[in-house]
Amino acid sequence: MTPRKITRTRQNSPARAARPAGNGKGASANASSKTAVQTAAKGAKNGRKASAPLAPGRISAILDILAQTYPGVECALHHRNAWELLVATILSAQCTDARVNMVTPALFKKFPSPEDFARAPLPEIEEMIRSTGFYHNKAKSLSGAAKTLIEEFGGKVPQTMAELLRLPGVARKTANVVLGVAFGIAEGIVVDTHVLRLSRRLELTSATDAPRVEQDLTKIIPRDRWIAFSHELIHHGRQVCIARKPRCIDCTLEKLCNSSDKTWGTTTGPTPAQKPAAPAKRG
Repeated sequence: MTPRKITRTRQNSPARAARPAGNGKGASANASSKTAVQTAAKGAKNGRKASAPLAPGRISAILDILAQTYPGVECALHHRNAWELLVATILSAQCTDARVNMVTPALFKKFPSPEDFARAPLPEIEEMIRSTGFYHNKAKSLSGAAKTLIEEFGGKVPQTMAELLRLPGVARKTANVVLGVAFGIAEGIVVDTHVLRLSRRLELTSATDAPRVEQDLTKIIPRDRWIAFSHELIHHGRQVCIARKPRCIDCTLEKLCNSSDKTWGTTTGPTPAQKPAAPAKRG
């Protein structure tokens, strides 16, 4: 039997943060963003680094370009409610969202509620989530989260960071995903491997661990952009700024990027690494 299609929905909440147009600062911000891009391009043409990486104009330009490149972008994990999103996010650890989306339709059909997960024998959960990796630990987390949800929160997914962190298998990244996507609450910025890598590449942080990267980003990104920013950066990392071979020629942020391993530049074309090697001299 073909599993029913799972769509992505959000729960309504009075705390939902409305997504602003651009970066929410109007014409002056747009002008500042345009200036930042022009400054970066001029610096590249003259063979020197552009203005300070954390300059407000540059940050605004990055945010505006991301919003224009990925309008209305959403979480890639399929879910119908906050509980399903929580489960999917736990499963996504060290696993692709595409794989999780292949596993969850049958999983949610067999165990549609926290009560069903709480009653389910661990081996049954493990078998259904085996392909996501680390299935022993993930099954324990799902079962434990379901039981804690029932015992302490009446079977409802809580809407605060402190309460979510009491659930087994839930760390700050997972909590940020649930709060932002299911409830529209901007408590922090989701920092996964893509956000961490691109934030460093764009010189938004020099930190190498997720907690410090999140702290740095929350200082420079307006709060009303925290939720959308992470989704935009994740999509950009998957589609364009690929780890092993970034597609710089297709990157809308290229003029604002000073990364040393760029594969293409606005004024220089292919980098030396892409140019044919000079023929070896014959002795």
